[in-house]
Amino acid sequence: MTFEKIKYVDRVRGETLTERVPGETFLKFLYYTPFGKIALESMVKRKFLSVFYGWLMCRRFSRKKIKKFVMENGIDMEEAKKEIDEFATFNDFFYRELKEGARQVAGAENVLASPADGKVLAYESICCKSQFIVKGFNFTLEEFLGDKSLARRYQGGTMFIVRLAPADYHRFHFPASGIAGESKSIRGYYYSVSPHALKKNSRVFCENKREYSLLETKTFGKLLICEVGAAMVGSIRQTYKTGLEVKKGQEKGYFLFGGSTLVLLFERGKIEVDGDILENTLKGIETRVKMGESLGTAAD
Repeated sequence: MTFEKIKYVDRVRGETLTERVPGETFLKFLYYTPFGKIALESMVKRKFLSVFYGWLMCRRFSRKKIKKFVMENGIDMEEAKKEIDEFATFNDFFYRELKEGARQVAGAENVLASPADGKVLAYESICCKSQFIVKGFNFTLEEFLGDKSLARRYQGGTMFIVRLAPADYHRFHFPASGIAGESKSIRGYYYSVSPHALKKNSRVFCENKREYSLLETKTFGKLLICEVGAAMVGSIRQTYKTGLEVKKGQEKGYFLFGGSTLVLLFERGKIEVDGDILENTLKGIETRVKMGESLGTAAD
């Protein structure tokens, strides 16, 4: 399998662009060379390395990396609450908060809001067979959720995959209003979630560390929100309170250093995916979205 640049559609401009991937040369080495694969399986996917790197990014000397990272990735710091020099560490910058109003949340009750900044794929119907394939990812809902009864609930339903690149805003939010359930953790590895890695290991979502919770809504039924960790992600932090009513756009938590992914699962017949996202997914390409933008509407 050849190494190809990552393409995505800029939703606002309607253009297909090439993603700039920090550490792309290293990813190519890990996933596309024999020696890289040895390093990946023996060290890189292990928890200790991601935790150690996360620890380094929490040390004060790491703040020296911020200015260069911002410049190389074109990050708009006008949106952030803090100035560059106010961040104590790189991780402090990485899970930075945004100013009020920096993101507009789709207000209509029947509109599903993106839970994060990132690039999204959407699948209207998860095959009712035991296995389903998502852009070449071959695994079962039962493996992904670690729960047979929960997997049955979402068979034939709709799935969104929102991938956060390292340069993205890394706090995640509730996509709809409702009652938020307890977050449950599933142990796993720390493979990259970059499309480069997914092409070489189609089972990443079933093998990586992840956490999921249920959100009981009036409009979309009981939807499932799953946070998937990735290489160099020190941890997933939940900031919401279990069992309370939450509002659409309210913060749910954040990822520490690294790229990561959010997966949303809906029961059959509960949501209609926005046309542009669905069309792009059918072409095998992601759509760039920001937190709060529409992903779909409640089914009639």
